[in-house]
Amino acid sequence: MDKIRIIQVGCGKMSRYTMRYAIEKGYEIVGAYDISSDIVGKSINSIYKEVKSDIVIENISNLENIDERFADIAVIETMSLLNDIKSPARTILNKKINVITTCEEAFFAENSNPSLYRELDIIAKANGVTITGCGYQDVFWGNLIYTLAGSTHKITKIKGSSSYNVEEYGIALADAHGVGLTPEDFDEKIASVDNISDDARKVLINQGEFLPSYMWNTVGWLADKFNLHIVDIKQRCVPILSKDEVYSETLGRKIESGNSLGMSAIVTATTKENIKLEAECIGKVYVDDDIDLNEWTIYGEPDTSVIIKKPQTVELTCADIINRLADVIEAAPGFVPTSKMGTPKYILK
Repeated sequence: MDKIRIIQVGCGKMSRYTMRYAIEKGYEIVGAYDISSDIVGKSINSIYKEVKSDIVIENISNLENIDERFADIAVIETMSLLNDIKSPARTILNKKINVITTCEEAFFAENSNPSLYRELDIIAKANGVTITGCGYQDVFWGNLIYTLAGSTHKITKIKGSSSYNVEEYGIALADAHGVGLTPEDFDEKIASVDNISDDARKVLINQGEFLPSYMWNTVGWLADKFNLHIVDIKQRCVPILSKDEVYSETLGRKIESGNSLGMSAIVTATTKENIKLEAECIGKVYVDDDIDLNEWTIYGEPDTSVIIKKPQTVELTCADIINRLADVIEAAPGFVPTSKMGTPKYILK
């Protein structure tokens, strides 16, 4: 394959790694876009000295003006929900350019926003390109577990938990985790979406108004990868309340004692094959000795547990994105989750 040409959409905290990794692998950044007036009009290397590119960051609205096949693939690193990235995704796909995104819902959007998933799938197929979501979860919540299962005789349950510091990801993720909210506001804005009947949740999902936790899509991905059929799935979000006053760099203010540092989101599913899936993600502002942890157990014959301490979640996410570029370009057209692709692999150059 010739040198891959990349458009960077979203030039915030994570992009400094994604763009540097891409250039060091020998790929080429041909465009960069953002909405922030603080960086639009500036060159990439004037903002991130370590990224050796003099491309000037343009307003995201300028995506409408690019030529078809201007690039091979666009990296969208902005927000967490499919509804939040639908506009640039539509534009880019219609320009016959592939899309890879860190949008967590895009990891397996079919089970949380099926109507928009199908719309983007149709657009991608019509233009002969592919869209997918991946990142840290592609390996550490997905393919790692699938690989471990390859040495298991019988599985009765898969249980996972992953924690991460929301300060490392920016304001969109912090807001999605209810950082800084009072317990009452958390219940109203975050937890209330899950205090509904299964039928009411299905209505929200079909209307594209459901707010999935990251593990909702991960459980869907795992079921798809393992060829399991979910018959019941639930989620609940619980605030993690601060014992003391804590300053949040992302919010730019102090979080008062008793308010939310973030949340724990727990998703449980039963399958027709009698294999239970349970996954928890803990995203919060870290205090004291908090560290990132990724813990998974496959129960059955035999039981197997894996614990990864201090994974560098941001860097691992960005590296997975870059190592997946060729997989996405070479995949069948459409909205294709990485559960339908091969396992991610290290790319030397």
